[in-house]
Amino acid sequence: MTIIVKKKIAVIGGGLAGVEVANLLSKQGHRICIFEMRPKKFTPAHKSDKLAELVCSNSLRSKELTSAVGLLKHEMTKLNSLVMEAAYKTEVPAGKSLAVDRERFAGYITNKLETSTNVEIVREEITSLKDPNLTGFDVVVISAGPLISEPLARDLLKKIGEKQLYFYDAIAPIVSAESINWDKVFWGSRYEEESTDYVNCPMTEEEYYKFREELIKGEKVKPKGFEKEIHFEGCLPIEVMAERGELTLAYGPLKPVGLIDPKTGKRPFAVVQLRAENREKTMFNMVGFQTKLTYKEQKRIFRMIPGLENAEFLRLGSIHRNTYVNSPKILTPYLEIKGLKDVYLAGQITGVEGYVESAACGLVLGIILSKKLAGEDISLPPEETAIGGLMAHLRRDIKDFQPMNVNFGLIKPINVRAKKSKKRELIVQRALKFFDQWLETI
Repeated sequence: MTIIVKKKIAVIGGGLAGVEVANLLSKQGHRICIFEMRPKKFTPAHKSDKLAELVCSNSLRSKELTSAVGLLKHEMTKLNSLVMEAAYKTEVPAGKSLAVDRERFAGYITNKLETSTNVEIVREEITSLKDPNLTGFDVVVISAGPLISEPLARDLLKKIGEKQLYFYDAIAPIVSAESINWDKVFWGSRYEEESTDYVNCPMTEEEYYKFREELIKGEKVKPKGFEKEIHFEGCLPIEVMAERGELTLAYGPLKPVGLIDPKTGKRPFAVVQLRAENREKTMFNMVGFQTKLTYKEQKRIFRMIPGLENAEFLRLGSIHRNTYVNSPKILTPYLEIKGLKDVYLAGQITGVEGYVESAACGLVLGIILSKKLAGEDISLPPEETAIGGLMAHLRRDIKDFQPMNVNFGLIKPINVRAKKSKKRELIVQRALKFFDQWLETI
């Protein structure tokens, strides 16, 4: 690919989307400056100064090609995604899921960009698009994530003329392996008894109902008075799920299907699963336990779980606001803000939801900009692919635009009559074909 003129590009935010944009364009020879406000100023969720810090979970979800997110990861890998490269370099066992050692993951990406000759990392908060730090840049990419700093968010919203859209997202706790009562728990993934990827805390019917009762009664962190509380359906707090029905948890994150307690030889009534947080398995994430309970209540209620009576919480759950824009109204198909020339958005602020999806959005923007800056035609990924279907979501002007994880519903339908599993196989086969054809054009 021939670049006619090298450009100076400002990337605001060093999250998953930002690092993908920076990495791809720096390889094209463009000069990239990543503005990251940490460690001078932290968000409510971030704890370190590393780029691409994972704040919610260490899982990038399914690796299986027959899942939408697995297909997306496959496509990203073929596009030389930095996030996927780092993920496979720092992978920890998690059954059919791709989980990473989050410290090594962030460290890998940070080191990669810090040592790039075309990338500069400036630790400053950008408060507006007229910030003096942005002077002289040809292109500005806002990839500040859902926890974008309030001054920049206010400036952006003033310029786009839309009311702010937001939802609440919750973080799951992490417990120390040393504090787990190993006499009460057992290893195993669903349908894989010999697996050592998950620790299972079995519950009797009585323990389950008592636990659910306390979840509902427990004191919660209240949103600010001027904000309406909105939850993303794909990441509900555990206590919100508990409120939805007596057995919602038992059929959801606490489902015991495919798990046999070797101590009893029977399937428990419910199971709380813990997933290894690092390779050494010294820390475990409470799977599905996003929460808005107060810290005091988290300690009290979560220690009711068999095996966690004396749990040491290395990180407690928390709640924070996620901000996003109405992309179908705000952005062009190329992620440029309408009415603001050479200002682009990438990542969760656009309305994609999830680690992998945010990185994919940044990757696509990197491809778009590399084409545009080279004076070449831009070919968007086809909607028959996972990455194309995800990006098409940002163009669909629907009444209530909501953040979305990648799923088969976003991919262009295939007109065949077949069972669900067979239809998905056909969708994946078609996606692989269309993706390879598109790859040849970029």
